[in-house]
Amino acid sequence: MDADTIRLRIRSAPSTAAPAGIDRLLDWAPGRREATIEFTTGFFTDWTPTTIGLELLRFAAGIYCGDRTVPREPQSDGWTRTLHVDVPASDPGPWEQAEWARTLGFLTGDRWHIRPRRTQRLISESAGLDVDAVSLFSGGLDSLCGVIDLLEEDPERRLLLVGHHEGGQASTAQRELHAALVDVYGHRVQLRRLFCRPAPPDEAQTQPLPTQRERTTRSRSLMFISAALSAASAAGPDVPVYIPENGWIGLNVPLTRARTGSASTRTTHPHFLALLTRSCRALGLRNPIINPYRLQTKGEMLAACRNPRLLAKLAPSSISCAHPETPRWRDRKQGNCGYCLPCLVRRAALRRIRCDLPDQYAWDALSDAGLLDPAERTGADLRAIVHGVSPHRDELAIMRNAPLPVGEHQDHLQMWRRGTAEIREWLDGSTGKLAQLTTTAWRSR
Repeated sequence: MDADTIRLRIRSAPSTAAPAGIDRLLDWAPGRREATIEFTTGFFTDWTPTTIGLELLRFAAGIYCGDRTVPREPQSDGWTRTLHVDVPASDPGPWEQAEWARTLGFLTGDRWHIRPRRTQRLISESAGLDVDAVSLFSGGLDSLCGVIDLLEEDPERRLLLVGHHEGGQASTAQRELHAALVDVYGHRVQLRRLFCRPAPPDEAQTQPLPTQRERTTRSRSLMFISAALSAASAAGPDVPVYIPENGWIGLNVPLTRARTGSASTRTTHPHFLALLTRSCRALGLRNPIINPYRLQTKGEMLAACRNPRLLAKLAPSSISCAHPETPRWRDRKQGNCGYCLPCLVRRAALRRIRCDLPDQYAWDALSDAGLLDPAERTGADLRAIVHGVSPHRDELAIMRNAPLPVGEHQDHLQMWRRGTAEIREWLDGSTGKLAQLTTTAWRSR
C-alpha cells in the first residue's frame, strides 16, 4: 500500500480500542462525546431509518468527515488523495457490488478504496414520516423554487424537506423559508435539518481527528443526498428524492482551463447522479433520485415557477452564495456576496423574471470596478465567467468535462448554450471596467 495512502475506518462502536495503522477513526455515535462524527440527533425526531438507510447515512457522514480532515495541498498534484475506507455493514455482499470507489472518484477526484466489514444489524424495525416525497432544501433559490413547484403541482402532496447546515446564513435561510412555506401550505411541508461535521477533539474520543480542515467539500453532496434517501426509504421504497437544481450549474462546465477536472464541483452532474443511483440500488435502496430541472437553465426554472408571486416574495430571503459570511469581514451586509459564481448565475436568472435587485448583494458585480482589480481575489469568478460564456467558446469543453447520458448530448448542449446566453444578457448591463472586459472577451474572432 502506498506510503501516502490515508486509512480511514468508520465505526459504530466507539468504545472499542483503535485498530493499528488507522489514520482517521470516524466514530458514529450521535449525541455522544465519544463520536468523531458530530451529527445532530434531532434529525431522527419522529422516525426511525431502515437498516440500509442508516448504514448509507453513516457511510456518507464518515466519508464527508474524513474528506474534510485530509488536506489536498500536500499531494503531488495539489489535489488527488488516495483514501482507503473500512465500512461497517450488516451484509457486506451488496457493498462489495456497489462500486462506491467509482462513484466517489467521479465526485471528489480522488482515488478511493472501499472495504466493507461485517457488523451487527443496528435496527430491527423502521418507522417513517407520513410523506409522499422528500426534497433537498439548502435555503438557496433553486431549492426554494423546486419546493414551491412540488407543492403547487399536487395539492395533496406531503413533502419532507431535508437541509444540512453547519451554522451561519444558510441555516437561518432554511428556517425562515420553511416558516414562510408553512404559512402558505400548512403542514404539508415538514423540515428536518442535520448538522454534520468532523467533531472537535474530546478526551472521551478513542482517537480525536486532526484539527486541520480541507477547504473543499466535494463529498458534502453525498452526505446531503444520503440523508434524504435515508428518510425516503423509511417512508417507503418508492418515495422519491428530489434534487432541485438548474441544469446549467449541474453540468458545471469549467469556465477556464484552470478550473478543469475535479476543481469544478459535480454535485448534480447527470453522470454522478447515475452512478449514485446505481450504487444505492446495489445496496437495495430503490427510491428514485430526480432532478426535474436538469435540462433547464436557472432563468428558465424561475420563469416557469408554478407560483411566481410567492417565489418573487421569498427569493430575497434565499441564500445562493458560496460564502455568505465573508462580507462581514469587509464591513458589508452578510448574505449573498454578489461576486461568487452562484451569485452571478443567480442574478442573471433573476433578471429574466425582473427580480434582479443589486442592493440585495454585498457587492454589485455589474458596477463595482474594484472587483476587477488584478490584486482583488474577490473578482476571480467574475473574470472567469466573462470568458466562460463567450459566444466563441469551444463547445467541445462540455463533452470533455464528463460523460453525458446516452442520447441526451444535444439536449444538454442546447441547454448550456441557452444558459451562457442568459448570463451574457445580464452582463450586457455592466458599466466601466466590466463593460470593457466583456467587449474585449466577446469580440468576433
